[in-house]
Amino acid sequence: MTNGDLRRILDEALEDERKAEATYAAVLAKFGEVRPFSNIIDAERRHSSAIERQMARLGFPIPPNNWEGRAPIPASLAEACRDAVQAEVENIALYDRLLPTIADGTVRQVLENLQAASRDNHLPAFRRCLAHEDGKGGGGFRRSGRGRCIAGD
Repeated sequence: MTNGDLRRILDEALEDERKAEATYAAVLAKFGEVRPFSNIIDAERRHSSAIERQMARLGFPIPPNNWEGRAPIPASLAEACRDAVQAEVENIALYDRLLPTIADGTVRQVLENLQAASRDNHLPAFRRCLAHEDGKGGGGFRRSGRGRCIAGD
């Protein structure tokens, strides 16, 4: 694997993490501080930072974020949950494709950790969100006094 190949891999992974962050930011801008989006956006920021640290370690330039303020805005919270499930499935598949090609052990470990977070934490949370939204006839989440999402009226 060449440095150019590794740089392209990291660029692709960073682009995907930034897209997720921008998408979840758009959801929060429209619907307020609803979970799981309010929790997972912080994780997406950490994912981007982890990739950026690897890029810096390897002397690769960090590309500009092309997703800030450019994510599509879903019409409903159910649509947002559905889109998030699909995004996390695609993120896991991206890492499935990239990981076998990575020779650098540190980069491989970082990306494996990011994939595990998507598979084990984000995807199940968004599936629960979707099941909740689909099961209540189109109503939305609203924020409780403790920051938790509860069924809307």
